[in-house]
Amino acid sequence: MAEYRFAGRFFRRGEAGYEDARVGRVFNARRPGRFPAAVLLAADDADLVAGVRLARDEGLRVSVRAGGHSWAAWSVRDDALLIDTGGMRDIRYDAATGIAAARPAVQGGTELVPFLAARGRAFPAGHCQSVGMGGYLLQGGQGWNGRAWGWGCENVVAIDAVTADGRLVHANEDENADLYWAARGAGPGFPALVTTFYLRTHPQPPVMLQDTWTFRLDDAPPLLAWLHEVLPTLDVTVEPVLAATRLPDVPLDQGVRRPEGTVLLLHTTAAGDSVAQIEQRLAPLHAGPVAGRKLGHVRGLTSIADENTAQATQNPEGHRYLADCTWTNAAAAEITPSLQRMWRELPTEHSFSIWYGWAPARPLPDMAFSLEANVYLATYVIFTDPADDDRYTDWVLSRIGELALSGCGAYLGDTDFQRRTDRFLSDDAYRRLAEVRARWDPDGVFCSYLTNDPDRLNCHA
Repeated sequence: MAEYRFAGRFFRRGEAGYEDARVGRVFNARRPGRFPAAVLLAADDADLVAGVRLARDEGLRVSVRAGGHSWAAWSVRDDALLIDTGGMRDIRYDAATGIAAARPAVQGGTELVPFLAARGRAFPAGHCQSVGMGGYLLQGGQGWNGRAWGWGCENVVAIDAVTADGRLVHANEDENADLYWAARGAGPGFPALVTTFYLRTHPQPPVMLQDTWTFRLDDAPPLLAWLHEVLPTLDVTVEPVLAATRLPDVPLDQGVRRPEGTVLLLHTTAAGDSVAQIEQRLAPLHAGPVAGRKLGHVRGLTSIADENTAQATQNPEGHRYLADCTWTNAAAAEITPSLQRMWRELPTEHSFSIWYGWAPARPLPDMAFSLEANVYLATYVIFTDPADDDRYTDWVLSRIGELALSGCGAYLGDTDFQRRTDRFLSDDAYRRLAEVRARWDPDGVFCSYLTNDPDRLNCHA
C-alpha cells in the first residue's frame, strides 16, 4: 500500500485533534453523532488528489467539507474520509475575461464579495455571509440579485475537480461536459471533489436600495394576496422577501409600539444604475392594500455588505439550527392559513420564516439544478438547548410538510433528508445524474445524499 504525505494535517479517529477536525468548522451547534474514520485538512490540490487515492486504497468513502454551513452537516459521515478544504481559500480574477477563480471554502460574503467589489465586479453570493462557495454552488446558490443574475451555479463556467480514481480534471461545457453539468446543482450527489470554481462575474451595480415595511401578523392574508398579484410585474432586480420574525428590533414609525409575538417584515432589495431608477422599480410596493396599516417603513441606500451584516444578526453563531423548505406555485389563499399558523407559532426569538418572491423570468439552462417555482417558503428554527432538538424538529418538519403538499419540491440548501425527503431535481435530471455518477464514480467512492430512506429520494411529498 502506498505511503501518503500531506502538506495539510491528517487525523485518524482517536488521535489528538480529531474531534475539532471532525466538527470544529460546522456552523450548526447541533453537532452530528457521526464519526469519520479520518479527517484530512487539505492544504493544496496535491493533498486532495492524495486524499482520494488513500481512501481508495483503504476502502473508505470520501466526504467533502467546504464552508461547514450545511444545516444537517452532510460532510460528516460515519467511517468515511472527510476531506476538509477550509485551508484553501484563495481567489483569482482575470480582468480580460471577467472570470474569477474561487476555492470551495471561500466565504461568499466576507471574502468573495469584497474581493470583487474592489475590482468593480459582483457575483450572486449567498445571503448568509459566512457560507462557503463549495456547497453553495453545488446545490444551486440562491443569492443577492439572483432574480437578475440567476442562480449561483448558472454563473459557474468551469470547474477543476478530483475524480474518484484520483485524477485532477477540468470540466466545462466542451470538456468533460457531463461532469460540468452535474456540478451545477447535484449538491452532495456530485461524483467528484471540486478544487476550483470558475465564476462569471457582473459589473458592480452603482446603487442598491433597501425598502422595509413592518406589518402585524394579522395582516398576512391581504398582504400575501397582494404580493402574489404584484410579484410577476416587478422588475427582476427587485427582490421581495416577507419575513416572519420575533426579533424586537424592527422598523417602527414614531410613537408606534411593537406588538407582542411575531410581526411581518416586507424587506425588498433592488440594484440599479441610479436612485431614481430603483425608486421607480420599487413604486409598485407602495401601492399595496395594507400600506396604510403599516407599523413602520424605512428606505435607504444599502450594499451587499450591509445586507450581509443584517443577515448575520438574524443567523447568530453558536446556536442550534433546524431548517426546511418548499417551492410552491400555489395561490396565496391556499398557503396563507398554514403560513399564518406557522408564523404565529415561531418557537424562539431568533427563529424566522420567509416567503421569498422568486417568479422565474426565464428557462433554466441545461444543468442538474432544475427545480424552482413562483415562491420559496423556508423556516429556520434557531435555539440553544439540546433538550429542544426533537420537539423543534417535529414542529418544523410538520409545518413545512403541510405546505409541501401543495408545493413542487425542495431546495437542497435548506433541507435535511434524514427526516423528510422531497423532490429536489426534475425527474429527467435525477435520472441523468444517476448516469453521470455511474460513469464518474462507479464504485461509490464519494458519499452521496444523507438520508434514512434512499428509496424516497427525489420523490415528491
